[in-house]
Amino acid sequence: MKNPYKSLLLTLCCLLLVFVIGGCSGGATKPSSQDDGNSQVTLEFWTIALQPTFTDYFNQVIADYEKAHPNVRIEWKDYPYDAITNKLLTSISGGDSPDVVNLNTEFASQMGTKGAVLDMNKYLTPDEKSAYFDGIFESTVIGDKAYALPWYTGTEVLFMNKKLVEQAGLDPASPPQTREELIEWARQIKEKTGKSGYAMQLVSKLFPIDGIPILNEDKSAAAFNNPDTEAMIRNIQQLMEEGIIIKEDADFAKQVQYYAGEQVAFELAGPTFINFIKTAAPEVYSNTIAVPLPTGKGGVRMSNSMNLVVPAKSAHPEEAVQFAVFLTNAGSQTAFSKVANTLPSTKASIEDPFFTESDKSLEAEAKIVSAQSLDKATDYMVGVPNAKDINSAITRALQNILLNGADMTKTLNDLEQEVNGILQQ
Repeated sequence: MKNPYKSLLLTLCCLLLVFVIGGCSGGATKPSSQDDGNSQVTLEFWTIALQPTFTDYFNQVIADYEKAHPNVRIEWKDYPYDAITNKLLTSISGGDSPDVVNLNTEFASQMGTKGAVLDMNKYLTPDEKSAYFDGIFESTVIGDKAYALPWYTGTEVLFMNKKLVEQAGLDPASPPQTREELIEWARQIKEKTGKSGYAMQLVSKLFPIDGIPILNEDKSAAAFNNPDTEAMIRNIQQLMEEGIIIKEDADFAKQVQYYAGEQVAFELAGPTFINFIKTAAPEVYSNTIAVPLPTGKGGVRMSNSMNLVVPAKSAHPEEAVQFAVFLTNAGSQTAFSKVANTLPSTKASIEDPFFTESDKSLEAEAKIVSAQSLDKATDYMVGVPNAKDINSAITRALQNILLNGADMTKTLNDLEQEVNGILQQ
């Protein structure tokens, strides 16, 4: 769920990074345990909001790892989403760094650009790197440095209210394949039922979905201020005015509300959406099917991944990387997917029957459809420095144009300058 204080928190955290990196410039020190394989090593492992739901799973994984590595002890700590970044940065600056930390791709990349986490490429073998889906692994790479290991992930699917679709004279067995077709379906839904097609958030991924690069090739300057972007925004504007798309920057909670109330026929989301709709509107849940997400001009499907990083100030970098590799290998990821209903970032995992066999439930349909998209998945801010700040700037600009009636040319010009300023930080 989105938190109204998240952007402010990240801004403060980024300011603290400047101070933190002052102590990181020397790089990590090799641990003494590399000289004596019998030395006891304690690794501090932090996750985001996984306790108590998955406590049993992690206790078992940690026990298995410690049994296989008798000189390593794992201390697991879990923090809320909005607490972990501040906690991490203050711990590092205070000289008490954890060793393995769960972060999203945006913040992992942001930490990487400041030199606050290790370059995994210095530690991984080619086989270890190739175990992950290419597009998802590349989301952690800036230049030639990989700042994180991909962990659990998700890709969006198209959820459809079968009842509304059929009322509009459409065949849910032949769903739309492209965004253009989806819009035509949404238009027919509006004409025949009076309902809107879908609600959405005004975020930067709208650009790559439509084949518009946010930055230039070397990620040094904005590249979106062009006629293609203006045409995309005008199209959204028109669809909002016609009521085909809800005229709102609708966060996930609002999207659940609209779909549960049958105010829209479609929802573009990951499989976790099912849990919310099943609770909020059981009858709507029973009328919902999941199909592959229609692609835009960019021909990509977006992933939203969690990652593991090793802070540069870890006292035991090699052991920390080894533990992170273990947690993110195919066996561990497959096991976690089965208890958490997430998707793995490892290629071998989706060969498991868990990702290929269906019991015809909505949960199984969504899981299989999502897994089939992983080889085309990419994080939409691949290798973008200061990604969170750029995302926030783009969202504000889209809100001003689409919801507040701001002049498009001036707003895009101002946004271009703002993004270029962020990249120079």
